[in-house]
Amino acid sequence: MAGRGLRYAVLAGGLAGAIALAGLLPGGPDAGRRAARSDPGAVGLLRAAADAARDVPYEGRRFLTTWDRSKSATSRVAVTHRPGEGIRYRSATSGTGYRPESAAGDTTGFTPRTLALLTRNYAVVRAADAAICGRPARVVEARRADGSSAGRFWIDRETGLMLHRELIDAEGHPVIVTGFSEISFTVPPEEQMVPGPHRGGLLRFPGSSGGDPAESAGSASAASAWGERLDRAGIARLRDRGWPVPDDLPGRLTLYDVRREKDGGAVHLSYSDGLAAVSVFVQRGSLGDGGLPGWQKTVRRGRTVYRRESLRRWAVSAGKGYVYTVLTDAPLSTAESVAVSMPRGTDTLWARLSRGARRLASAVNPGD
Repeated sequence: MAGRGLRYAVLAGGLAGAIALAGLLPGGPDAGRRAARSDPGAVGLLRAAADAARDVPYEGRRFLTTWDRSKSATSRVAVTHRPGEGIRYRSATSGTGYRPESAAGDTTGFTPRTLALLTRNYAVVRAADAAICGRPARVVEARRADGSSAGRFWIDRETGLMLHRELIDAEGHPVIVTGFSEISFTVPPEEQMVPGPHRGGLLRFPGSSGGDPAESAGSASAASAWGERLDRAGIARLRDRGWPVPDDLPGRLTLYDVRREKDGGAVHLSYSDGLAAVSVFVQRGSLGDGGLPGWQKTVRRGRTVYRRESLRRWAVSAGKGYVYTVLTDAPLSTAESVAVSMPRGTDTLWARLSRGARRLASAVNPGD
C-alpha cells in the first residue's frame, strides 16, 4: 500500500504544478473580525480587471516572486494573449504551453467566486494612483479589519488589465509579488503553434529529474485540463462515498471549486479567502513507512507531514485512506497547517453505516 500511496502523491504533486498565481496570507490577530465596508468603485475596478483579462490582447513577460523566512524565488515567463484564443506561454527552460480563455482570470484578474470571497473577508478600497511598467495605473487595496493592507493591485488606466499585484503579510512584508515586467498591447501575427497541452515534456514531481513543475511555464495547462468541475450534487456524492471535502480550512479559506480527474481518480479542491489560493489534491492510498524520499519530514500536532519548498510550497499528509497534497505560493507554514488540518484516522463503523443508509434512502427516493 505504501508504494501505491506514493504513486498517488506523485500524481497529485505533478498535477498540482498547474495552480494559478495567487497565495495565502496570514489573517493576523484581527482575522476573526469583519473588515470595514468596501468601496463599490474599487470593487468595480477589480471586476473590470477580470473582464479585461479575457478581452484585452497583450504580449509581454510575467514574473512571480515568493518569499519565505527571508528567502525568495522568482519565475519568469513570456506570455501572449489573443482574445478568444487563450494564453500562450514561452519559457527558455520549459518550452511552450497553452491555457484556454476560460482560465484568463486566474492569472490577470479576479474570478466572480474569488472576488465575492475577497469582499466578504476584506475591505476593498482605492489608494493613490501610481505607475507600473511605465504605464499610469489605478491602485486598489484589500485591507484587514485592523486597517492594514493585505493586498495591493495595480490596474492599467487605459485597458483595465491587472498589471501587478502584491500580497502582504500581517507584519507588512510582501509574501508574493506577481505581474508584468514588460507589456505591449500590440500583439504580433499568429505564431505557428496549435493550442494544446504542455509541450515542454512531462510534468514532474519536485525532487525527480526535470525540476519542479510549479516553476514550469507550461504547467499551467494542466489545471485547465484537470477534469470536470463538480456541482453541488457532484460534491455531495463525493462526500457520501467517504471522500474528505472540507468546506473550510485554516485562515478563512473557503472551498470554491471542486474538480475530479477525468478517469474518476484524484480530486482537486480549490480554497481561497479572496486573496489566497490553496490547492489540495486528494487521492486514495497511504504513504506507508517509506514516506517521500527527498522531502523533509516533520511532525505537527501528532501528525506526520512531508514538506518541500521552492518557488511554491508543498506539504503532504495522509489519513482516512487518502493522501493529501497541498500546494500554495504562501509560506511553508500555511501549507503545513492545511495538511495537518485534513481529516485523519479511519472511518468509524457508525460513519460507514450512515453513508450506507443515505445511499439506500437516495435509491428509494431518487428525487431526494
